[in-house]
Amino acid sequence: MKDRVKEFERLLSIMDELRAKCPWDMKQTNISIRNLTIEEVYELADAIIEENHKDIMKELGDLMLHIVFYAKMASEENRFDIADVLYHINEKLIYRHPHVFGDVSVEDDIEVKKNWEELKMREGQKSVLSGVPHSLPALVKASRIQEKVRAVGFDWDKREQVWDKLAEEMDELKQEILRSNQDAIEDEFGDVFFSLVNAARLYDIDPETALERTNRKFISRFKYVEEQAKLQGKKLKDMSLSEMDILWTQAKSKE
Repeated sequence: MKDRVKEFERLLSIMDELRAKCPWDMKQTNISIRNLTIEEVYELADAIIEENHKDIMKELGDLMLHIVFYAKMASEENRFDIADVLYHINEKLIYRHPHVFGDVSVEDDIEVKKNWEELKMREGQKSVLSGVPHSLPALVKASRIQEKVRAVGFDWDKREQVWDKLAEEMDELKQEILRSNQDAIEDEFGDVFFSLVNAARLYDIDPETALERTNRKFISRFKYVEEQAKLQGKKLKDMSLSEMDILWTQAKSKE
């Protein structure tokens, strides 16, 4: 097992050298590496979905580099440094976990989340939803919104009630489709998606993960259809839907 402190100090020293001597690193700013940071987060997310622990380790390293990079640039402007970053998160974790570092008692993780939101409001946060980033992908944002309002008691009494709400939203969508009102159809689709995310949460399913699993499953099956069509000397655009469906069924049977 490598020395954690030693390796972290080594990374800080490497970053100092890069900012002093590397032409590319020297010219970077918060804005210039922002998109790269987002890309690194998505690469980490891919590794997690694939349960590739070696890649998870590598991607965590890449993300750590970015954290150190931002802190280094801030220190050059005397705004803050990596020690301030670490101090802040350490203090926040201690403050928001009084059931671990204090004398507060909790029964389960749901109560932990409620306490967490209450403490954030005491810190001056004006709304329970203030901490939801505007730039989150819509599906993830919907999930985070619902988790946060649940923490303050805004939730169904029984999770089964969500299905009546989903059925109601589906009926409203169908009505707007019959009216051919495009804006209203879009609104109702949004309501249906939001209700589905709510249902997933109530049944302890992460909607982003569930949808990504389906995406990957579809990609795998469709690639099989493409490969088999090619082996048969056919092009998909020249095949009938029934012919492609036979190959699709074969792909499913091989999973």
